[in-house]
Amino acid sequence: MNEAANPEEGRPDRSAAMQLIDDTLPPAPRDPLPRPPTRRLGSVRRTSSIDMTWPEGPGTPMRMQGRARDIATSADGDVRVLADDAMEASIGPERTIAAIACDPDRAGIRALVGARGGGGLRSAVDDALPDDRRQRTPLALLLDDIAGASLVGGFAWSRHSPDWMAGFARQTDAPKVVIPRRTMVGICAGFRPGAATLLPDGTPKGGGHNVVGVPRLTDPADTIGWHPLPAMPEVAMRRARRMDVWRDGDVYRVDAHFRDSCSDPELTEVAVHEYSIEATIDAGALVLTHVEATPRVLPYAECPAAAPNVGRLVGLPLADLRLGVLDMLKGIDCCTHLNDALRALADVATLLGAVDEAGAA
Repeated sequence: MNEAANPEEGRPDRSAAMQLIDDTLPPAPRDPLPRPPTRRLGSVRRTSSIDMTWPEGPGTPMRMQGRARDIATSADGDVRVLADDAMEASIGPERTIAAIACDPDRAGIRALVGARGGGGLRSAVDDALPDDRRQRTPLALLLDDIAGASLVGGFAWSRHSPDWMAGFARQTDAPKVVIPRRTMVGICAGFRPGAATLLPDGTPKGGGHNVVGVPRLTDPADTIGWHPLPAMPEVAMRRARRMDVWRDGDVYRVDAHFRDSCSDPELTEVAVHEYSIEATIDAGALVLTHVEATPRVLPYAECPAAAPNVGRLVGLPLADLRLGVLDMLKGIDCCTHLNDALRALADVATLLGAVDEAGAA
């Protein structure tokens, strides 16, 4: 092999060796959460969901419908709604926001029209809705999730059509969506150099995703435990989150859940990304003292390698967590979807006053 083909200058090519390692990895995880935990007395729960559909078919704008809600459960078992936000957006070519509205309305929301669903969207949200971002409202979480949700949304079509990629590029009267193939090597644990998920040119092989049939997120015995979730349409993707926070002596404890799922013609609904996260936060310093991520459903056997790296975040103040996740977990040490799940832990800060109040009631 010539020197130019060597992925690590001055070192032997490790691709073949890494491929052998990949061949011996345990299978991708298939352990979806069966139901949410029972709500604890003296706790606050935040739930959010974004449903993605294509009313006019593949290759046409994506419709996003999101809702996020905070509820407090007192020590006596009384439930109080703290905040409840809804959002709807039309996402056009290149993940650009063509239209957007929210309920309750904020005048600044319309400034997001034209913003693109990538990393720059978060700066646009900061500028358009600074109060929501500062207060970490449920709406701010929904808007933050447009970037990640718009990236994975098209996967829903893969469960319904073997040539789904061609469908997205088809000619219609509406603007077409072109999904280019690009080199993915090194962007995350699942696409590390030599991984079985990649073609020799570094582009993803595509197909073969591990998916698992999942139950509904709601618990029939606790109808208020989630905000209302509609039945999933025939072709749809859903990003959903739950985060429970409560006080335990000198620490706050967090039990969080993250799931990307889509409709399936045989299994009704399947998950492609799912994590559970447990964390503790020093109640005085508001510093992360423990965090653990459990991969429940992931596309490839390589993906779970990112989860043990979350311990690097221990010691970060909550105020620094959103940026800290991106700085400390990157490249083959990260999972894009795990990073998305971890960044939302920063929202705990805005819930703590209600947690203390609920625990004292």
